[in-house]
Amino acid sequence: MNLDDQRESDNVDDVRGSSGGGGFGGMVGGRGLSLGGVVIALILSWVLGVNPLTMLGLMQGGGQNSAPQPAPAVPGQQAAADPGVRFVKKILASTEDVWTAYFSQRGQQYQPPRLEVFRGQYPTGCGTGDAASGPFYCPADRKVYIDLSFYDVLSQRLGAPGEFAQAYVVAHEVGHHIQNLMGTSAKMDQARGRVSQTQYNALSVRLELQADCYAGVWAAHARQQIHLDQADIDSALNAASQIGDDTLQRKARGTVVPESFTHGTSAQRVRWFTQGMQSGDLSRCDTFGATDL
Repeated sequence: MNLDDQRESDNVDDVRGSSGGGGFGGMVGGRGLSLGGVVIALILSWVLGVNPLTMLGLMQGGGQNSAPQPAPAVPGQQAAADPGVRFVKKILASTEDVWTAYFSQRGQQYQPPRLEVFRGQYPTGCGTGDAASGPFYCPADRKVYIDLSFYDVLSQRLGAPGEFAQAYVVAHEVGHHIQNLMGTSAKMDQARGRVSQTQYNALSVRLELQADCYAGVWAAHARQQIHLDQADIDSALNAASQIGDDTLQRKARGTVVPESFTHGTSAQRVRWFTQGMQSGDLSRCDTFGATDL
């Protein structure tokens, strides 16, 4: 993977500052939870039915009772020199180029999301964003949010290193933006409260797998642009596998509870990313119509 000749997106805001909350900021660099602590957090997340990344943040002390405070923007020169910020700018730019061309070929206009780089906690259109929840997309304000320290967690804690694994994370969240533009997110909101939690979890799995597939479609069209090789693809597939619901639950206590899945199994996440990458076609990402995920 080589981004040297890739432009940087203008749709990225760096709003990090010293006034942010706890989140993953205190976890990395050997100052947070030990591996044993991570396992305990995974077990508690399974028992309590919460996101394991959220539990990691709570155990670290970046609890969700902290008052969210908007962090001041990082000075322009400092942000411009930050390799992490430059990386997400280039990946977001690649998604803009791919999706603008893809939609234009079909007589449609693509409206790109903005991406906010924050630290700890930050107010969003969907409530308070917390680094302990990992990167996320907010349909209400059409923004992707990411605390860059998540990449350390992805590599060191979750066993998914590699630049393209990091790019996959951004592309997945942009996939949720595509779903928002196409009305899929609104249909999910309408289903909330009308179905049981187990049924909603099953719908959530299909939503997440579709975002994985959309990330694969982006990879198919960006492959030459950002100079992907097989090692890059393998790192993304490994990331998809490491964050599967079954893998996280098995690490927690050695068993899995399928009805509690919200993102899909490792095999499913790998399958749908691969489906998008091999087809390069959004129409091949109909997870909601699929009988076999």
